[in-house]
Amino acid sequence: MDGMDRNAAREAAAGQSAQRAEPSAVAGRRILAVFNPAAGRNRKDRFDAVVAALRAQNCAVSIALTEAPGHAEAIARAAVDVDVIAAAGGDGTVNEIVNGLAGKEIALGIIPLGTANVLADEIGLARSVAALANTLARGPVHKIHVGRINGRRFVMMAGAGFDANVVAGVSLALKKRLGPLAYVWQAAVEGFTGTHAGCTALIDGVPYATSSMVACNGRRYGGPFIAAPAASLRDDCFHVVLMQGHGWFNTARYGVALMLGVISKLSDVRVVPGREVVVTGVAGRPVQADGDIIAHLPANIGIDPETVKLVFPA
Repeated sequence: MDGMDRNAAREAAAGQSAQRAEPSAVAGRRILAVFNPAAGRNRKDRFDAVVAALRAQNCAVSIALTEAPGHAEAIARAAVDVDVIAAAGGDGTVNEIVNGLAGKEIALGIIPLGTANVLADEIGLARSVAALANTLARGPVHKIHVGRINGRRFVMMAGAGFDANVVAGVSLALKKRLGPLAYVWQAAVEGFTGTHAGCTALIDGVPYATSSMVACNGRRYGGPFIAAPAASLRDDCFHVVLMQGHGWFNTARYGVALMLGVISKLSDVRVVPGREVVVTGVAGRPVQADGDIIAHLPANIGIDPETVKLVFPA
């Protein structure tokens, strides 16, 4: 092959490579953003800014507005021809979409807009508009494990006993006013006025009597607060936090220790790893998952056999 032929071959090869690379360089991810239009003007402005930033990065963004509880899950379940479904909201929106993604290869993305978004805190997601858009447009996709309670998926945590009583007692108005601290306030109220029936957690066949239990799938609980330092979304097991104390004094201790990130170090708190947790107690008492009451005792909590794809910060 003479020099001219070699040059022509190199140019042809370079042209073919450019053609192969061009779609990924020009066309961004196909993103379906799921948003609750009742979230308020400020959140709508922020949502619109993230969408605009994504479109500026050549992402094909479609928008679905939720109309009622459970609608985000139905939207995710019906979604086709998208790469990422972005949950624009709080823990409840994330939970619904994770349940709707069962059996799908679509990745979950996050635009944190709700009272709390524990998953966003867990993965270190920066909150600026530019950072959120960059993550959704370019962030790596990793598989995470999620939990299942009485057949329904959850992402970060599931709790019973005192923990679930607190979640059941928090009003929407209080969450809007105080954010994640609403749960701390409600815990204080429950400490003074609650009945504290407690529960029993059977963790991989070993029983533990406790006033409150939280099966943590990640380190954080209720927002930025670290409850289970060794837990990880990448591991296929929970770290079950068992709190033994009753009454307002112990409640105050737990609340302060949680905010300081040292609750797992208290002498009357145990953290037990496990894949299967059977929780029993007073029948009909609430069980929370990802900050909402989704079941009642008795409850079976386990690792879901199917992983979820999640867009992480780069």
